[in-house]
Amino acid sequence: MNKGFDILALTLVIIGAVNWGLIGFLKIDLVALLFGNMNWISRIVYALVGICGLYLISFYSRLSSDG
Repeated sequence: MNKGFDILALTLVIIGAVNWGLIGFLKIDLVALLFGNMNWISRIVYALVGICGLYLISFYSRLSSDG
């Protein structure tokens, strides 16, 4: 179960990173384009990406304990 959540969190953070890259390079907000500009769905997507980013901070402790 934990591995599945790790994969989901990593996937959402990658989507968020690609979105930020598109904003930085092309001024295109993919989430707003797909779901609307700051409606409730886009806010949920942004919140989930943020929560997953915070969760992935735990990867640092796992990397140091594996090595």
